[in-house]
Amino acid sequence: MARAIGITRPGGPEVLEVIDRSVREPADGEVRIAVHAAAVNPTDIGFRQRGGGEVPRPWTPGMDAAGVVESVGPGVDRLAVGDEVMAAVSPRRPEGGAQAQLLVVAAASVVTIPAGAGLEQAATLPMNGLTAMLGLEELALSGGETLAVSGGAGLLGSYVIGLARQRGLRVIADAQPRDQELVRGFGADTVIPRSDDFARAVRDVVPEGVAGVYDTALLNRAAFGAIRDGGGLAVVRGWDGSEPEREIRIVTVMVSRALQRVDWLERLRGLASDGRLALRVAGTYAPEQVAEAHRAMAAGGLRGRALIVF
Repeated sequence: MARAIGITRPGGPEVLEVIDRSVREPADGEVRIAVHAAAVNPTDIGFRQRGGGEVPRPWTPGMDAAGVVESVGPGVDRLAVGDEVMAAVSPRRPEGGAQAQLLVVAAASVVTIPAGAGLEQAATLPMNGLTAMLGLEELALSGGETLAVSGGAGLLGSYVIGLARQRGLRVIADAQPRDQELVRGFGADTVIPRSDDFARAVRDVVPEGVAGVYDTALLNRAAFGAIRDGGGLAVVRGWDGSEPEREIRIVTVMVSRALQRVDWLERLRGLASDGRLALRVAGTYAPEQVAEAHRAMAAGGLRGRALIVF
């Protein structure tokens, strides 16, 4: 048995509890991790509000964590007991997600933590890093083209900026005045003021429109005006299915498709080790403070991730 965060029913932060749940031994190709820190992401708020569907309650949220390998299953030779690792996992499985003291996960979703980073910093990287990589891969912009990033000061936005620069893209990102130097530090070539008219601000820099927008601020259709005809828009909370305008291509980023991309996790590890991705912790919370962590995330404005620390 191990402690975990449990969602007892769909609802507000009051439905979150600390529970005890059984944890099995790792099977072929799996490892079991003694979790030190697990990130709280916007997706956890949606999971809490809507519930886990057919998965039996209580539901355990969380998509990324960092800790120490406690045991390994047959066929695992890349990882060993005692390794400090970070992992990505789906919470929509019977044994739940990452916010648990013991976590069984496929070895393909686990890599050692970045050099120079602690376990808490490393817990911010796997899911958001994979989300950034998947969206950029599916936008498929060519080196030298311009990408605009909405929500440049957020954690996902910061990873998109850094990874886009590694792909040879020119990056425009928005930020409030207090965050503009921060966003330049992530690698943005041009920082535009955050405003109610993202599209106009982008067109002031690139009058013909950018090749693509990675929309981490959930602007959706309001971002269309920034994009040239035939460009791309990457969205992270789904699309309503309506037809876009001017042959703009909608890329719906579903990170569940990339959770076992160990090659991408290794690349993220390397970039963070070299300081090219900034790992930012906004605050740490005991499991009993999980409702407070959810309220902090829902309030917005965090520059990093809240963590549940076991």
